[in-house]
Amino acid sequence: MVEKAFPVTRTDEEWRASLTPEQYQVLREHATERPGSCALLQEKRAGTFSCAGCGQPLFVGERKFESGTGWPSFFAPLEGSIGTTDDRSLFMARTEVHCSRCGGHLGHVFPDGPPPTGLRYCINGVALDFEPKT
Repeated sequence: MVEKAFPVTRTDEEWRASLTPEQYQVLREHATERPGSCALLQEKRAGTFSCAGCGQPLFVGERKFESGTGWPSFFAPLEGSIGTTDDRSLFMARTEVHCSRCGGHLGHVFPDGPPPTGLRYCINGVALDFEPKT
């Protein structure tokens, strides 16, 4: 977990009570869901993807693209919605992305995405909730 104070904080017991076991593993323990296992991978409707931990809006459907990786991918988050940290686990250097409101681990960002940003935010679908645009 990122060592920082966030606007939304809960005890470990409260996080476990409010999240499914898989959500807890990803958001609080930095796990990664199996590629291709999340229904949100196929989500193509307009709408908003929010943090499953605290409900903060993170991405909009118009910024989602098919990366072929097995995880929902976006070329840009909503302004101010995420933070980043250096991740040197698994013998590699990556940039982790986390919710700026609760610190929940979302995934990683890579410099191999499409225009206009050239970035690929590779996000665990279990860390997201989706609200379709009405």
